[in-house]
Amino acid sequence: MESDISDTEARLALHSIAQRRQQVIAEIDLPSWYWVSLAAGWIALGVLAAYGPAWATIAGTLAFGAVHSAFAPRILSGRHASPLLSVRKDMVSRHVPTLVLAFLIVMTVVTVAFALIAHADGTRHPALLASVVVAALVLLGGPNLMAFMRRRAAQRLGAS
Repeated sequence: MESDISDTEARLALHSIAQRRQQVIAEIDLPSWYWVSLAAGWIALGVLAAYGPAWATIAGTLAFGAVHSAFAPRILSGRHASPLLSVRKDMVSRHVPTLVLAFLIVMTVVTVAFALIAHADGTRHPALLASVVVAALVLLGGPNLMAFMRRRAAQRLGAS
């Protein structure tokens, strides 16, 4: 059975495919609770550093890292932002986990640097202040990093 497709029907079909592709690209993200949990954990570590004994700060840091490493392999792929849709692996850059982890390392360095500067300035609880500042940066910067990755995916898929 042969059927001819008109130019209009073909354009509509291609437009529909492009729209669906954009909807899938929009799903490239990390769950919103990830950034909030990360920021809350950062502040909790700052509270421990400011008010707790050294052993609690060390234990909290190790626990924070262990919990993060338990969830990170699935979350950091960028493919599971919602439980309703899992983005195909070939649509998401394999660099997403590397970029997110690099962002977290930079935020760790910023925390230490900000705390040292605040301490040198005589701030009463420099680690807590630094953790609040960096938690805000995580809440703002993390989603912006993922928006950057979505733009790159759209460019890459638009070129193919």
